[in-house]
Amino acid sequence: MKLGGQCMCAAVQVAATTSRPDLRVCHCEMCRRQNSFAFVSIQVDQDSIEMNGPVTVFKSSDWAQRAFCKTCGSTIWYGMQSDTHRNLSAGLFGKTDDVLVQEYFVDECILGAGFDGAHQKLTRDETFALFAPSTGDTE
Repeated sequence: MKLGGQCMCAAVQVAATTSRPDLRVCHCEMCRRQNSFAFVSIQVDQDSIEMNGPVTVFKSSDWAQRAFCKTCGSTIWYGMQSDTHRNLSAGLFGKTDDVLVQEYFVDECILGAGFDGAHQKLTRDETFALFAPSTGDTE
């Protein structure tokens, strides 16, 4: 499936393909600060990502970085500094046949902001055990 999307002002254009448009939700403090809620990402084929426009990358911790549109501030992606994997914002794209598969930092979500359903729900400790380097700061 080919996905095409854009930021709010359309200055950043994004294209990617996906065979499984799975959604993941992060409730960590940094995602909540950046998005005023949780960050929702969509799984895409990493080698298919094409991006044009004024994207600014911000080093948000010792091991993570976030990107946003320099013009309107829309969230574009979250990723680790140690590799080129990018978790694209689901909000860039129109409605797809997506399925929520994971929620991270569920023990830190804003009251009532968690999502119902039979998907995997990881606490802060479980999320760090899955993704975080053994040293360095949080999020």
